Amino acid sequence: MYFSYIAIENMKDKLDIFRIQTNNVAPEKGRVLIAEPFLPGNYFNRSVILLVAYSEKGAVGFILNKKVDLAIHDIMPGFPDFEGDVYLGGPVATDSIYFIHKLGKKLPGSIHVLGNVWWGGDFEVLKQQIAAGQINTSDVRFFVGYSGWDSGQLERELKEDSWLVNDVDEETVMRELQGDSWVEFVKKVGQRYTMWENFPENPAMN
Repeated sequence: MYFSYIAIENMKDKLDIFRIQTNNVAPEKGRVLIAEPFLPGNYFNRSVILLVAYSEKGAVGFILNKKVDLAIHDIMPGFPDFEGDVYLGGPVATDSIYFIHKLGKKLPGSIHVLGNVWWGGDFEVLKQQIAAGQINTSDVRFFVGYSGWDSGQLERELKEDSWLVNDVDEETVMRELQGDSWVEFVKKVGQRYTMWENFPENPAMN
């Protein structure tokens, strides 16, 4: 059976399962955005995004489940030899590297996100600590680019049922995640969205 994307959009208008009812969970720093099944784009399709900043001025986040098959020293010449995971963080500033970590105030300039998860800090100090063997690969996650929303933009997307908002724990944020981890995050939201798990990523190919 074949589906066109127009048919999918019509189906979404009619089926209640695509009307998100959990967005009484407000977006805030330390929560995740889970893409609805047919959100288009190479970055946001089936993505899970950790919000590291949220205010009336906008939001910043990193995609947690789009891992690339490269180490950080492959991307940045001169970086210490380190096999820490690298992910596509989002479509903004893709010529820059960002990171989250579990180092806390040991890294000057870090911003607390949730639990023992922190965002950014002094990059040169991070490199020095890595070169000295003081940081494990599980302590830090690198991102190429980031995901950003201007004031009111994310709220509009939530009203359009583009994202589920849910809580997340630090262990999940810092462990290795792949594209199919999207299903795991959907399951955590509740049974209402069970059918989301079964829709093909590309309906036209079914």
